[in-house]
Amino acid sequence: MLPTPTSVPPQLRDSHGRALRDLRISITDRCNYRCVYCRDGEEGTSYSELSNEEYLRLITLFIPLGITKVRLTGGEPLLRHGLVDLVAEIATLRTLFGEAPDIAITTNGHLLESLAAPLKNAGLRRATISMDAVDAPNFEAITRVPRSFERVLAGIRAAKAAGLEPVKINCVLLRGFNDNQIEGFARFAQQENVIVRFIEFMPLEEGRFWSRDLVIPIDELVGRLSRVAPLVELPPNEAGETAIRFGFKDGPGEIGIIAPVSRAFCGACSRLRLTSDGKIRTCLFSQVEHDLYGRMRAGLNDEALRSYIIRVAQQKEQRHHIGEPGFLKPSRSMVHIGG
Repeated sequence: MLPTPTSVPPQLRDSHGRALRDLRISITDRCNYRCVYCRDGEEGTSYSELSNEEYLRLITLFIPLGITKVRLTGGEPLLRHGLVDLVAEIATLRTLFGEAPDIAITTNGHLLESLAAPLKNAGLRRATISMDAVDAPNFEAITRVPRSFERVLAGIRAAKAAGLEPVKINCVLLRGFNDNQIEGFARFAQQENVIVRFIEFMPLEEGRFWSRDLVIPIDELVGRLSRVAPLVELPPNEAGETAIRFGFKDGPGEIGIIAPVSRAFCGACSRLRLTSDGKIRTCLFSQVEHDLYGRMRAGLNDEALRSYIIRVAQQKEQRHHIGEPGFLKPSRSMVHIGG
């Protein structure tokens, strides 16, 4: 029997006093893109996925502990069979706990055009689309998938039409790779009235080519964007928001800059992650994973599993150490950890 929300701590916290409200759960580590900054180009043959029922039970463990946001990630989550049903099941948690979590998704958008409306009707609230160029030749060179740009553009517009707003576009920037797209993305944000978020390149690729020289720091980026149109800094929507927000003085659209390398935001981090095989990661750059799914399969009841989650949350790292002497990349790349 599920405990009532009052039988467990009302808010999950780590040993640094941070409230943990956001759960990011990878529901597959499959992906239909082979982005050059993420994948090594080889086709994978071994994947880690649980059943919808298992993912739902894992998510259900977290809700009474104060998790208010669930973001479904991958890999590419739209490849997941039964995704619409899974979203609908998460939305029904309202009947157990009085309030369903805010449900969002991060996707490459390739399959979103036909799924945007069904996902919205099932209970999805917001969509973030990964998109690293604003013209077809550059986009398809990055994804290594032909005729992909128009599919993603159609997915973005379908998400807006379905009401999965605010629609956010995530662009990972690498110097000398796609930094020629910065000004184009500023215009895209205005023309499409979306939020474009630039993300500093982090050492999460399958290869070993990350270096600080590839990172475009926030001050340089803001300077280039301001030459397209004057910007005004906006207040954060909430504590722990990852993006530094900017609006355009004259017109629609918004820019966000996520700068984990040049301006880390670890002090307000509110996130836990579940990998597609059911392991808790307390930080993207954790060297240790905590096997929640294994304990669930071993027969631990919900009370014991929640106690385990509370203990793991206490071990959340104070910050990452990107670029510092002795820094070690995580043993798994982003596609396997979950975005």
